[in-house]
Amino acid sequence: MADALGAQWVRAGHEVWVGGRDEGRAAVLAGRIGAVGHGSLRAAAEFGDGAVLNALPYAAGIGVVGGLEGALRGRVVVDCGNPVGAGFALLTEGGPSAAERLAAAAPGARVVKAFNLCHESVWRLAPPVFDGRRLAVPVCGDDEAALGVVRELVRDIGCVPYDAGGLGRAGLVEATAALLIGLWVGAGVDAQAMVPPVGQVGHG
Repeated sequence: MADALGAQWVRAGHEVWVGGRDEGRAAVLAGRIGAVGHGSLRAAAEFGDGAVLNALPYAAGIGVVGGLEGALRGRVVVDCGNPVGAGFALLTEGGPSAAERLAAAAPGARVVKAFNLCHESVWRLAPPVFDGRRLAVPVCGDDEAALGVVRELVRDIGCVPYDAGGLGRAGLVEATAALLIGLWVGAGVDAQAMVPPVGQVGHG
């Protein structure tokens, strides 16, 4: 996800810094996508004044973010991960969403859930357009300024941001991802066929 989205944002003219738990791998990725620099996760969290993409696996992300000791305070943090385990099970079922847990681990960070419904290969498309329609990206967050930053990042890769509510609704988006991944990967079906055109949706 860092590779796919980072490359898109570099092409859109953003300065991208790559941080990683393995700085050698971060250097390779930075060179591949044309990032302005690379280094530790803390260096990435402290770079510039834009958004920070959390592209760590769910099992590692919360612990890593919690260890950054305030480096994310005030920052816009985009959470694109999915807490999906074996059998396409939702690992956060019944509890706070992954995005809410991330926010709790990074007090003061302005967390926005986005970019979690598609495989990384989709984000490599320039732009992601299907049957003439630009891909829509639901975003969830509580800070309007942070949402504005993420909406712009969505537009910068040729997609359309859809407001999906506050961060408290991130769990619904994550559960949707678990369902869709299970259908696409597990059952090999066209999940898009489940949703009728908006003009056919009842309002009763």
